[in-house]
Amino acid sequence: MPSSESNLPNLFEAAERNDPRVTDQLFSTLYSELRRLAKRELARQGSFSYLSPTTLLHEAYIEIADKDGSKFPDRGRFMAYAARVMRGLIIDHARSRSAQKRGGKFEITSADGEINCPPDPQELTKISDALDELAQSEAPLAEIVDLKFFCGFTFAEIAAMKNTSERTVQRQWEKARIYLHRALSTDLEN
Repeated sequence: MPSSESNLPNLFEAAERNDPRVTDQLFSTLYSELRRLAKRELARQGSFSYLSPTTLLHEAYIEIADKDGSKFPDRGRFMAYAARVMRGLIIDHARSRSAQKRGGKFEITSADGEINCPPDPQELTKISDALDELAQSEAPLAEIVDLKFFCGFTFAEIAAMKNTSERTVQRQWEKARIYLHRALSTDLEN
């Protein structure tokens, strides 16, 4: 099976049949886009000098490849799932890093390396939990957030992926933003 962008529908169809070679082909075909996503996600979460986009991408690949029964009927759902996996890995790294700062482990760094404070793992966890809660109650809205915020797709691109109007996607985005704002505001008040 050639691994080109034009063959993506066939790759997703084969993935539905749990063909073990397909995850590798899908990953290879979308590698540059997934790497861009990893780089964007790291930049969004703050400076993670100890975690490179390539490392994040490869860790995400391992997690995705190990997941049995994952269904990716289209590019949008695959990219949204990859974004969720990367978000979870970043949170795990931030938690681990925070534990290390409290004496959990020693870390050797190079003399010329920058020392950066990772984002607060509690804040990342709150955002992740709010998104997970949204996914439980309104999965399509959570998918819009993953595609727009984490994957960086435009409303027009998301509309094309979902075979709907751009205005519908914008309304769903606004509804998701309101839900997340409320969830995070309520969490801050408690």
